[in-house]
Amino acid sequence: MPLPYALDALEPVISRETLSFHHGKHHRAYVKKTNDAVAGTALDDASLEEIVMQARQSGNTAMFNQAAQVWNHGFYWHSLSPEPTDPSPELLGALCRQFGALADVEAALVKAGVGHFASGWVWLVRDGNDIKIIDTHDAETGVGQSWHPLLVIDVWEHAHYVDYRNDREAHLKALTSDRLNWQFASDNFARGSGWTYP
Repeated sequence: MPLPYALDALEPVISRETLSFHHGKHHRAYVKKTNDAVAGTALDDASLEEIVMQARQSGNTAMFNQAAQVWNHGFYWHSLSPEPTDPSPELLGALCRQFGALADVEAALVKAGVGHFASGWVWLVRDGNDIKIIDTHDAETGVGQSWHPLLVIDVWEHAHYVDYRNDREAHLKALTSDRLNWQFASDNFARGSGWTYP
């Protein structure tokens, strides 16, 4: 999928160089390997979500890892915004009831990302009537979960190493304070279920 903004749109928080490698090489490689894995199979014309679910159910770890990473990255690109955005009143109310204030949500996302060991993802999710922050390892995804993803942050090293080296916390603080797409999160909150994105 193309990025929903220009390569330099997230600067200075995320550089053009990082996006060109992250989207143009990492994400592209996951897409190619997924396409290669399903070529000539019954999943050749399946949706990405169907491929992820089938790979999970059949225990095909190799296919799951590639397809789930394609989906996670697509959701991640939409979780970011070049321009400041605000949560809808409905989402903001739910966040404030759960965490206290939007700044507290941002701090909790940073804490979860810093505390996450090794590679993975930090998700803001709707779980029933609750808003939660959870982290998943490696390629684990929001597809097929009982919870509903609102936005996600990539905490694999390739997401920040060019710009911040090993300072994941500095990257997360900059990202959460200035680049989260709260409109995307609000749209997901309003939809209430499902795992698709534009």
